[in-house]
Amino acid sequence: MVLGSDVLFDRQLLRGRTVGIVCNPASIDAGFRHVLQRAEEAGVAVGAIFGPQHGLQSNLQDNMIESPHVEDARRRVPVYSLYSETREPTAAMLAGLDALVIDLQDVGTRIYTYIYTMANCLRAGARHGLPIVVCDRPNPIGGLTVEGPMLVPGYESFIGQFPIPMRHGMTIGELARLFNEHFGIGAKLEVVAMAGWRRDQYFDETGLPWVLPSPNLPTLASAVVYPGTVLFEGTNISEGRGTTKPFELVGAPWVTDPDTLAASLNAVNLPGVHFRAHTFEPTFQKHARTSCGGVQIHVTDRRVFPAVETGVVVLDQFRRAGIADFAWREPPYEYEYEKLPIDILSGSSRLRLALEAGVSPHALAEEWRADVAPFLSVRERFLLYRGGAPE
Repeated sequence: MVLGSDVLFDRQLLRGRTVGIVCNPASIDAGFRHVLQRAEEAGVAVGAIFGPQHGLQSNLQDNMIESPHVEDARRRVPVYSLYSETREPTAAMLAGLDALVIDLQDVGTRIYTYIYTMANCLRAGARHGLPIVVCDRPNPIGGLTVEGPMLVPGYESFIGQFPIPMRHGMTIGELARLFNEHFGIGAKLEVVAMAGWRRDQYFDETGLPWVLPSPNLPTLASAVVYPGTVLFEGTNISEGRGTTKPFELVGAPWVTDPDTLAASLNAVNLPGVHFRAHTFEPTFQKHARTSCGGVQIHVTDRRVFPAVETGVVVLDQFRRAGIADFAWREPPYEYEYEKLPIDILSGSSRLRLALEAGVSPHALAEEWRADVAPFLSVRERFLLYRGGAPE
């Protein structure tokens, strides 16, 4: 398949221009060539480089660990962190640029901050009159399934700036169009579409190499479960950070009988998934060096696997298994200092309050389907791909 960056540079659409590029290690093509290399080979001058959360090298862990502004030693240009004292490019950072190019690998989940780094770049482009070029990339977990709670106005944060569902089923280029037009950012935007991507494709069906988009998404398998198990970041349950299977492993010290927990989860009969009892010891983050009983989430059929509902089912079962030990994580979290992390992760207080009131995850999933329906008609206007070709 052909990436947006392939089209941009193979057709020499910016030759002779000076651009800023927002990128990280996953900004590569099928031949492992990085977008910065591609730009130079295409005769495009790189005047500034911008890194999202985790840094340009994607080497910094967790939330609110900021990366510094530095200089690229080889190119002798500034590397600006957009996860620092500012998360939006300033006028000084954009000075002398003809355009700002964004080539970031999203993972298909509302809370992933790269899409809001993109939104902030669009705002900066609108404010300073700078064109924004988004090189489209596949949604690694497919572009068909839309699932999970909608973000409710009043719960906006850096992990959710717009009212979209947890699993949105859009590419980063399609989201750019949605944010810019429907949500009124109003930048001069060009999305460079891919060729050969179908909405039903997962990343391992594209022929592209997987490079960790961030430190705790090492594999496609971790990205598949992420829309649901990312909710565990809002609790004192380990989401597997500090293990080799983040977001696939979940556990807590109070679970002393993981076999019973796994059997209880399998009895729910969620489609496309099996829960295997597992005990692990994280090397860092929550419960570091402490034995945690829990499960590994094995996705057996990703096309029917309800990632968000599964995450809520697992969360509910863990909470019930240790009601005296379980706790919702306290702020701050991703620059939100008042609202609980679980609320900004899920998009409102509804999930938290419903589980505390004994509402079943299945009933919540039914609510989501009704809430998502209006979004689907809006989303339809901004889709670029059907059956593998841009519309």
